[in-house]
Amino acid sequence: MPKPSHTHDHQDGEDFSEESQPLQDDDVVTYLSWHAPGRPYKKHSIEYYTNGFLIIMALQIILFLFGQYLLMALVLSLAFLAFALAIVPPHNFYYRISSEGIRVEDHYFIWEELYDFYFLKIHGQDVLFVRTKAYLPGELTIILGDISTQQVKTVLLNFLPFREYVKPTFMEKAGNWLEKNFPLERQIS
Repeated sequence: MPKPSHTHDHQDGEDFSEESQPLQDDDVVTYLSWHAPGRPYKKHSIEYYTNGFLIIMALQIILFLFGQYLLMALVLSLAFLAFALAIVPPHNFYYRISSEGIRVEDHYFIWEELYDFYFLKIHGQDVLFVRTKAYLPGELTIILGDISTQQVKTVLLNFLPFREYVKPTFMEKAGNWLEKNFPLERQIS
């Protein structure tokens, strides 16, 4: 297990002097911290965008023939979102696992708010999923980057239960089936 380091967090530009903030015996212990992309990302070929555009246009024509103009606007907005997320790579986030909880950028999740965790591989990247007790956000998606799953698992087992297998939802099964049977681009071997 990595050697913990004692840290005090403060916002940039804040005066953090010894007189204003005395040291306490219960300092926050950082077990792991790293920088990694904010979401799973895969660079797509032109074939992906062409096939996606053709499917969107076919849907638009069908919706136009049935006079569903509002639904046409919805499909266009969702297509724009999907293409924007596929084109623009995510920026790097700062992740930290400490004695108080998990930090993602400037958002803190204390251990009492978190339920359990599991790992998946998405687009060849190891991803940590931490489920929350609250309905929102429901699940934290954390890209591990250069940190190994075993390192993270060793630290998190002290605070949360590990799930070896999490049953996929109907939407996940449907999405995986579509991706497998109707890929928008050929897999390069």
